[in-house]
Amino acid sequence: MNKSELVSYIADKYQTSKVDGEKFVNKFIETIEDVLAKGDSIELVGFGSFVVKKIAEREGRNPITGAPLIVKAHNRPIFKAGKGLKDKVN
Repeated sequence: MNKSELVSYIADKYQTSKVDGEKFVNKFIETIEDVLAKGDSIELVGFGSFVVKKIAEREGRNPITGAPLIVKAHNRPIFKAGKGLKDKVN
C-alpha cells in the first residue's frame, strides 16, 4: 500500500473526504519527523515505537576500489513493532 492508497483507505473507512484523509496522514508523518528530529521517541503502547539510534563513526571500504574510508557518525530512525502489532500480523 502506498501513501495515496492509505489516504483512500482512511477516507473510506472513516467516511470522510480524501482531502481530510490526506491531511491526517501528512500531519501524522510530520509529527513523527519533528519528534525524531529533536532526538525524542514516540511510544504507542501495543503498536510500536519510533526511536532514533545514534550510529557511531566507523571505518568502511569503498566497494569498487576497496580503499578504506570513514563513515561519519549519524542518526538512524528506527521503528520497533510492539507486541499487539506482532500478534495481529501473526
